[in-house]
Amino acid sequence: MTTEGRRPAPRPRVAALREPVDPARIGRRVARRRAKGMGAAAVTRALEDARFDARQDSRHEDLAADERGRAELAEWERIDQMLAAAAPGAVYDPDTDEVVRAELIAEAAADREAAVREAQRIAARADELQALRELGTLKQAEPREGDEAVRDELTRRAGLYVQADIDPWLAAPWPRTAGTTPTRQPARPPPASCRSRSSRTPRCWPRSPAWSRPPRLASWRS
Repeated sequence: MTTEGRRPAPRPRVAALREPVDPARIGRRVARRRAKGMGAAAVTRALEDARFDARQDSRHEDLAADERGRAELAEWERIDQMLAAAAPGAVYDPDTDEVVRAELIAEAAADREAAVREAQRIAARADELQALRELGTLKQAEPREGDEAVRDELTRRAGLYVQADIDPWLAAPWPRTAGTTPTRQPARPPPASCRSRSSRTPRCWPRSPAWSRPPRLASWRS
């Protein structure tokens, strides 16, 4: 059962955190994915290929500072050293790599911290928008990136009911003139000198001098 004028909103979606691009981590992952199941000899050949690619990239100014390529080469060197010290016939398995495990634990902890910070940001922004709503100045606020998640938080606080004022505010074009929604000024009635007794159409245009001329003051005879 719903109250008239209010309809239940769908369960809010949790905003996905945007993972910053880390070229070095991408390079390490590429090397590990390719090295999985390789023996020492295959890893050594892959290392030589990576070194050749690094020499070729060093000749190009736009590739000389490629962080991903350097990280991938360093990872191949680490895997090659690890298999060289392992028992004969060993193959590389990232699931049993202690370095990879340590990185995954650190990344999981960082993701949890980022999720907590994002939840705090959403809650603080929701409090800010709610205060603006109570003051009647929400339309003057500029939407920010990530306010869709804040809208979902306000919806959750309202018992999953649609926030009728938030969606139009998010969809409105920005920037707005003077921070407010532009409104059309009411039409000014024509002055008496421009009015016609026989027609509703005025005898002069709004931009004409007669339209903007101030009305005459009545003169009194002494």
